[in-house]
Amino acid sequence: MSTEVRVPTLGESVSEATVATWFKKPGDAVAVDEMLCELETDKVTVEVPSPVAGTLSEIVANEGDTVGVDALLAQVSEGDAPAKSAPEAPAEDGPKEQQEATNVSGDPKGEPAEKGEAKGDTEDAPSAKKLMAENDLKSGDVKGTGKDGRVMKEDVLKALNTPKSAEASKPAARGPVSSDDADREERVKMTRLRQTIARRLKEAQNTAAMLTTYNEVDMTAVMELRNEYKALFEKKHGVKLGFMSFFTKACVHALKEVPDVNAEIDGDHVVYKNYVHMGVAVGTPNGLVVPVIRNADSMGFAEIEKSIAEMGVKARDGKLGMADMQGGSFTISNGGVYGSLMSSPILNPPQSGILGMHKIQERPMAINGKVEIRPMMYLALSYDHRIVDGKGAVTFLVRVKEALEDPRRLLMDL
Repeated sequence: MSTEVRVPTLGESVSEATVATWFKKPGDAVAVDEMLCELETDKVTVEVPSPVAGTLSEIVANEGDTVGVDALLAQVSEGDAPAKSAPEAPAEDGPKEQQEATNVSGDPKGEPAEKGEAKGDTEDAPSAKKLMAENDLKSGDVKGTGKDGRVMKEDVLKALNTPKSAEASKPAARGPVSSDDADREERVKMTRLRQTIARRLKEAQNTAAMLTTYNEVDMTAVMELRNEYKALFEKKHGVKLGFMSFFTKACVHALKEVPDVNAEIDGDHVVYKNYVHMGVAVGTPNGLVVPVIRNADSMGFAEIEKSIAEMGVKARDGKLGMADMQGGSFTISNGGVYGSLMSSPILNPPQSGILGMHKIQERPMAINGKVEIRPMMYLALSYDHRIVDGKGAVTFLVRVKEALEDPRRLLMDL
């Protein structure tokens, strides 16, 4: 008896994924809940377990294929694995025609995986081909509305009438490369996560009236407080006392005074949030992800540190779920861990503010008329000027600076 392995529900607003890695090949024995493959979505990776014990008899969707929710991935023959497995062959072996048919049927939209990819035996309309040839267009440049994606004359006319601005928004074609350089280059397709990061960051620049304002903070008081209590803190709470909890508490404090930075625009409305779901940007081998610490405004230092540590481990291991990265109202990005001295962070839409932390560096400062060496950090607040005024942005940064330079203000709510 054969059991189908299908794409699981991928989460809210996610309709397709890319098959990243197969851990098994046809003929391999599998146990119940043993991981068969890994799917990569716009935001997270999803592991697909075997629903039954038996033998992986067929892989339908190969690595690199785009699959929709509930699409068929593989077939597992139930029961004990045979003593002698099928002839050894790579996972992608099999009739080429069968694989191509599977790839097309596995796409819920019925569209080719790549622009310009051959559309099987579908023949474009002769009038469409003639018009495309006259205007130096290829079949892949025009979306066909005919049967099986056939390009009709009307489709070509529509493409030709597309506003030039839409064409200008496309990435510029890469310039010619000499044969000597081409031999020393490696072309790797962007992962779905990296494509999403690129798209969302560009959307943020195109949509928001983004502006960045800067300040600097003397980290002496925070560092002294941390050094004094870090051993007791770790002994009692089982987690190290880092700088992120101080910054999270300081931002929560400032967001209460400047709620615009914690709001978002929805059409012609402003949505003010009476809570703080703090996004914490985390770098991973696959790209930047932003897990969310929910209700950070009601947490103490220990709860914040534990939550950040937990999310950091899940991010590095690729175990973040969709719920872990949704609903953030404000974001903190710590480029200082990589040595960044100053930068302008890009908004994480639809949020209206993001705080960039940077490297702590000793610098000479004028303190009470005398020059002293102090551990200083530059802070950068990028904000959406459509909703946050300059006064609000500066006030927010000043409140963060005051809370960090005198942490007692957090206790006194000042």
